[in-house]
Amino acid sequence: MTDKEDPKKHKSKVKSKVVCGYPISIFFIVVNEFCERFSYYGMRAVLVLYFKYFLLWDDDLSTSIYHTFVALCYLTPILGAIVADSWLGKFKTIIYLSIVYAIGQVAMAVSAIHDITDSDRNGTPNNMTFHVVLSMVGLFLIALGTGGIKPCVAAFGGDQFSEHQDKQRRTFFSVFYLCINGGSLLSTIITPILRAQDCGIYSQQKCYSLAFGVPAALMVVALAVFIIGSGMYYKPEPQGNIMLEVCKCIGFAVKNRYRHRSKKYPKRQHWMDWAEEKYDKLLIAQIKMVLKVLFLYIPLPMFWTLFDQKMDSAGHHHGWTLCKSADKTKHGLIVIQPDQMQTVNPILILTLVPIMDSIIYPLIKKCGFNFTPLKRMTVGMIMAAIAFVCAALVQMEIDKTLPTFPSKSENQLKLLNMGTNPVTVTLPGLDPVNLTAAQVLNVSTPACQESITVSENIKPNSVHLALQIPQYFFITAGEVMFSVTGLEFSYSQAPSNMKAVLQAGWLFTVAIGNFIVLIVAELAKLPKQWTEYILFASLLVAVCIIFSIMAYFYTYIDPAEIEAQFKKDNEDDEDDQSKLQKQEVEMTKKDSIESHREGKQTRM
Repeated sequence: MTDKEDPKKHKSKVKSKVVCGYPISIFFIVVNEFCERFSYYGMRAVLVLYFKYFLLWDDDLSTSIYHTFVALCYLTPILGAIVADSWLGKFKTIIYLSIVYAIGQVAMAVSAIHDITDSDRNGTPNNMTFHVVLSMVGLFLIALGTGGIKPCVAAFGGDQFSEHQDKQRRTFFSVFYLCINGGSLLSTIITPILRAQDCGIYSQQKCYSLAFGVPAALMVVALAVFIIGSGMYYKPEPQGNIMLEVCKCIGFAVKNRYRHRSKKYPKRQHWMDWAEEKYDKLLIAQIKMVLKVLFLYIPLPMFWTLFDQKMDSAGHHHGWTLCKSADKTKHGLIVIQPDQMQTVNPILILTLVPIMDSIIYPLIKKCGFNFTPLKRMTVGMIMAAIAFVCAALVQMEIDKTLPTFPSKSENQLKLLNMGTNPVTVTLPGLDPVNLTAAQVLNVSTPACQESITVSENIKPNSVHLALQIPQYFFITAGEVMFSVTGLEFSYSQAPSNMKAVLQAGWLFTVAIGNFIVLIVAELAKLPKQWTEYILFASLLVAVCIIFSIMAYFYTYIDPAEIEAQFKKDNEDDEDDQSKLQKQEVEMTKKDSIESHREGKQTRM
């Protein structure tokens, strides 16, 4: 544990060389993030298929294990943040957990080599337990690693900027988000291609080991890049076990408030002020900052729930890899598969983030409107709601092309008359039905093609996939305004000793969103798909209204300034005390000199 640091030491950040106004160290962090995300999304892209076709699990088990894994990846950041902020520091945490992560990826790759247990060499593993156990261990280590470093990498990047580099820091969070999406875009395109290769020692099978091996290799690259930059980083020291302190302080405030609940005690401005008897005023101020932000986070999981509806796992869900009957759509020469529509999201992000940052936000600012981070997030939510309305409209179009299917309590009977004479059919409880004869072959013409009757049950889907572009556009615009801003907001409003903890809090809202998806998917089975979308949109609008009211009462702060003020006050207090002490010392000196003189005089 390190002692509380001398505040003066904090000012002099290790100045790494500056390129275009950015510290060089940032480039290492950004490249590291790109590789790490490629590694994670690449592995995730083939995970469900691996469960189904390699481990031979059924749909339900595959999906629920997949969702559990994803939710776990968003829960572990809390652990990583606590370790980083209070014990190892962000730098060491990132390195140690990356090693754990890489081991997990390698375990996944090894668990996918069928030849290891394939003793009779027929292409299927003979000892499935080995593969299941190894892949579960691998997934657990990956969840620990990816989750643990997530809050640290973003906050560590933010640490590299000095106080006056606000604008650059904001751009960094945008670029950081771009890297996440660049990595995920490339890997979701590449890993399925790798999986489709055939490989093996004795017998050729689909190459899951390669699909997991490439991400594993990239994780090693990510780690290497991060370590190479080591000399250039500014590495703030961890400040003692901060989470424990915070919890103790809050507990004490609550107890103390309860003790003094009767009317005879004067009220205090904020309930946290009841901790003043025992705890440092600076710590109390920092806790107040964190609590304010955490309170704002309460409605956010709802956004993620809806967002995850569309980002749901590998395209076999009931979300937006829509229209299970959707046909391949030919755009000129390119054939787009329905599940490739998922790549639209990262592509849009890669175009929208720079446009928003360099064109739209500055324009809004020029018009004299103060577009604060919380306003951006609110608008982001509205955009997402519009996206679901679009989805509902598209779904209604698709429903028009579908035949009427029987409901659960009905059966369907289809009658075709293939004969040459018309037939009258009488069914109990219904009027007689006349079935015309299928057209007879006209024997005299040998061209029998003309006379074939086509009976079509379900017509091919005529709804163009391009109709989905608007909803993808709106949800992505919403995500950019909501997510990127949220990351930056969480960093800028956090006190210096709890940056990673607040990043983790932000990711925690994503985890809760994931869990809500699991619950909602089980509970709400609405008969019509479009009604479900409208329900989601209205929920979002409700959340948006609540959030905007909460945001209206939020006042922005500059944590560094407040902390500096407290530290200054402390120093002033100390100065006053030392002055008093000096005065006392001088007084006693004077006294002794005086008495000495008096003594001399009396002798004389």
